[in-house]
Amino acid sequence: MAGKVYEKNRISPAAVEVKNRAQAAVAKICVFTGSRQGVHPQYTAAARQLGAALVERGYGLVYGGGNVGLMTVIADAVLELGGHVTGVIPDSLVSKEVAHQGLSDLRIVRSMHERKAVMAELSDGFIAMPGGIGTLEEFFEVLSWAQLGIHGKPCGLLNTSGYYDQLIQFLDYAVDQDFLKPKHRSLLILENGPAELLRRFEDFMAMRGDQRFDRSKI
Repeated sequence: MAGKVYEKNRISPAAVEVKNRAQAAVAKICVFTGSRQGVHPQYTAAARQLGAALVERGYGLVYGGGNVGLMTVIADAVLELGGHVTGVIPDSLVSKEVAHQGLSDLRIVRSMHERKAVMAELSDGFIAMPGGIGTLEEFFEVLSWAQLGIHGKPCGLLNTSGYYDQLIQFLDYAVDQDFLKPKHRSLLILENGPAELLRRFEDFMAMRGDQRFDRSKI
């Protein structure tokens, strides 16, 4: 696996390998979200609710590894409930985004491109919570990979307090203008609540089966 792996507790290489194999068997959901918390308390509440829903349904969390904004809210929510959190962060952002040092697994990589590839490989689905340009860029890249058949994993927006309403209107407009096919628009799963979104993910995964990320197609 690309990047350095920093374990919370130092154990033998053989034990690390056993642990990594066990963790690989657990489904993981990647969450893209902001390095800020936004103006409404509903955003922070939704991050905590999503973290709790992930643990309740037996999923691990993969995210950008930062200790700022909604990123740290969801990571801490999962950790507080005993869940597993993998953070992936470029070495150039370790100080800027204040890499979270309390994670189950922190992977420091060389670039943003490597960060996104590693997160994609580790994850079984992708969720965007409210966020800014970085959140949208990361999410739409994995959504475009789904459109191209690079992976068959669910991609969803958690539309907290209608945050993504105008974005959805734009995508529907793109369909109307024949720049986006309806079948590709339908790849985007939209829900207002974390539990509902994860249930939609489970239905999607059951329907599509195990279609892993194919990095060779990038």
